[in-house]
Amino acid sequence: MRIGVMVELFRDTDVDERFRELRSMGMESCQLVCWDQDLMSQCTADQVNAAASRHNVDITAFWCGWEGPKVWDFYDGQLTLGLVPEAFRFERMKTLQKGIDFAAMIQVRDVATHVGYMPENPYDPNYPAVLACLKALVKQCKKNQQNFLFETGQETPVTLKRAIQDIEKETGKGNVGINLDPANLIMYGKANPIDALEVFGEYVMGIHGKDGNYPTDGHKLGQEVPLGKGKVNYPAFVAKLKDIGYTGDITIEREISGEEQKKDILMAKNLLEQLINEN
Repeated sequence: MRIGVMVELFRDTDVDERFRELRSMGMESCQLVCWDQDLMSQCTADQVNAAASRHNVDITAFWCGWEGPKVWDFYDGQLTLGLVPEAFRFERMKTLQKGIDFAAMIQVRDVATHVGYMPENPYDPNYPAVLACLKALVKQCKKNQQNFLFETGQETPVTLKRAIQDIEKETGKGNVGINLDPANLIMYGKANPIDALEVFGEYVMGIHGKDGNYPTDGHKLGQEVPLGKGKVNYPAFVAKLKDIGYTGDITIEREISGEEQKKDILMAKNLLEQLINEN
């Protein structure tokens, strides 16, 4: 398991500088994040490819965002996040389709996103419509020899596994999986990530290195904190990843900015490397 870090694309991002900095921190991989579909172009792809080649950076996944409102809580989040809200579904489908093709331009196999609050009830009338969109995205990925990954957080592990299995009934197995963010499972109050691996471990194709606390009220998510300072039991989590045979990267995500972010990323890297290197 290598340690990488999230790199986000903005209109003013100097990709070459970001990859140079990544290498200076002793890392060689990243998940590339973009929420702006105008940047998902051949011009941007050429810049990314040149920088990745120059600095020998392995982009393990393209994390594709979508435009429109997004509220990260338990109330308005139901109405604004991912493909679940019908009002935004069509436009976001187009963005995700564009993102899948952009990932192909930068030669990235895994495409991840937040789908939203997938209905816990399989008989919810919204469930089949969301599932139809996901099947189309998975088929597009399969055509490109890519994998479509659900970012964890807004649904329970059982709901996520059921959705994947329902998709596979039409698309077949092999290219739909999970980008497991252990902190999200805790911050959304959905699961203990070590236990979640018992449910859907076979589908995990990517990991975020992030930490957080459980929510303390029914409206707001739990707080994200530096890795090792929250409720994710990283010694047990890394040991469990080894047990299930996971050999992919752990990509650090710290959702703050500035020097404090860099300090926390380096601290997380050191902790994760110690845990990975333990027998």
